[in-house]
Amino acid sequence: MKLKFKLLLAFMLAFILVLAACSGDGGADGGTDEGNDSGAEEETDDGADADDDSDAESEGDQVLVFARGGDSESLDPSSTTDGESSRVTVQVLESLLQFDEDSFELLPGLAHDWDVADDGLSYTFFLEEGVTFHDGTDFNAEAVKTNFERWSDPEHEYAFTDDGYVYSMYGTMFGGFKGDENHVIEEINVVGDHEIEFVLKQPLGYFLQNMGMSYFGINSPAAFEEYGNMINENPVGTGPFEFVSWSKDDAIVLEKFDDYRKDGFPKLDRVVFSVIPDNAARLIALRSGEIDIMDGLNPDDAAGIEAEDGLELHERAENNFGYLGFNMQKAPLDNKELRQAINFAIDKQAIADALYAGYAVPAKNPLPPSYMGYNDEVEAYDYDLDRAKELLAEAGYEDGLEIELWTMPVARPYMPDPETVSQIVQNNLAEIGIDVTIIREEWAPYLEKTMQGEQQMYMLGWSGTNGDPDYFLSSLLHGNNVGSSNRTFYENDEVDELLNKAKLSVDQDERAQFYQEAQALISEDSPMATLVHSRPVMATTSAVKNYVPHPSTSEPLTQVELDN
Repeated sequence: MKLKFKLLLAFMLAFILVLAACSGDGGADGGTDEGNDSGAEEETDDGADADDDSDAESEGDQVLVFARGGDSESLDPSSTTDGESSRVTVQVLESLLQFDEDSFELLPGLAHDWDVADDGLSYTFFLEEGVTFHDGTDFNAEAVKTNFERWSDPEHEYAFTDDGYVYSMYGTMFGGFKGDENHVIEEINVVGDHEIEFVLKQPLGYFLQNMGMSYFGINSPAAFEEYGNMINENPVGTGPFEFVSWSKDDAIVLEKFDDYRKDGFPKLDRVVFSVIPDNAARLIALRSGEIDIMDGLNPDDAAGIEAEDGLELHERAENNFGYLGFNMQKAPLDNKELRQAINFAIDKQAIADALYAGYAVPAKNPLPPSYMGYNDEVEAYDYDLDRAKELLAEAGYEDGLEIELWTMPVARPYMPDPETVSQIVQNNLAEIGIDVTIIREEWAPYLEKTMQGEQQMYMLGWSGTNGDPDYFLSSLLHGNNVGSSNRTFYENDEVDELLNKAKLSVDQDERAQFYQEAQALISEDSPMATLVHSRPVMATTSAVKNYVPHPSTSEPLTQVELDN
């Protein structure tokens, strides 16, 4: 494959996508986000001129096309837990801190330095000066305060919660919202234009890790005024790239921010996040030079990529798990013995062997083994059809039953082929007399409907974004998050108490013990069947330089460039 030919095709694709985005004919098929008052609108270009943009692309321009399996849910990162959304917003919005390129080690972000009080109740951040948002307004301490107050207060003028937005991840990571008993932030003080202090009611063991999360990227307060509840389709940050257009289920276009705070960066002139739902089709597009990066590579294709001239294989660290979730508030899955029976009936090792080509191991906890507090003493639900049948009889379903299984329509880092996984589960459960009907939805409606509890069983997973166990256990299984990130609708007061204690402790050994105890209780209750921990693989062309996949699955493309 010749590079010049590849790049020409990439430029042509980017040009076509921009024209499609600006034409207002993006082909949306009902996947418009909840909260979008103008539900019929498919494209949110804020006035960029397609002809001017395309004319600016000369043969030497750096235009990178990143293909993924599904579209973003929202470009207001605090309003969603969707990884496809974070993949884009991390390019546009920056947080006070950031993670190292291949780990969760904290580095300066919009704050160049910070102080922590000895008692852990006060954090002071010293902000970068001379930084502007993409709309030309100044970044300062007031902007930071506005963003945090917006997330914490459902009554805030910029909260937009009446339009379906609930900033659930803020509540998860900071103990609740304004007025809640366990909300840890007592006050936020603007000490100076570029100095801000957070005063806590009680210690929070992972407060600094939160400040590096993409969910808490800082938006321009002026953009809240301009776009209102449509900020979810018009992000305005300080990041290396600024938003241009979004053609739903097709492409999101970003372009280089010329006044970016780091001299010489970004290297790319334009980034196009293109949606190609089928894994095989994405690989064909990569090989033909139509795209530069593809996520969701089938593990079986990894060896071929390694051996192929012109392509490069990349592997993310194990930082996730895929699971089969049970809606515990919907019959018949409110029955613990039935949930346990299903858990024993699924051949998790067979799933790992058949679909991950050595890039996955069976999971027994909803936490990666490398994390602090992982409980290796928990007994796994190993494949055991006899035990599954015994529990099924105890549950009162000796003669079998019918259950619906919702399956994801897109490849995810923890599950590159959800359709096949769902079929394996369907066949496994048929062995014990459970007749499974597979339900399919588009990605955005899938997330919305499972959050609302329409499902019985469902396929999903979770990837860590701050390196802390609370992000897995509290996000997915704390009672406070029922109906948002807790799609199993699992509620256990004892588990909640343990997770709350772990949040508030600054003693890491003590925190680890709390998490281990919580995992033992969760395993017994069986709100989900944990399937695998994977090491996701992806591919780029050899022209892509300085690309480092982050364990969180959302990496800034600041240093990436194309070898012309």
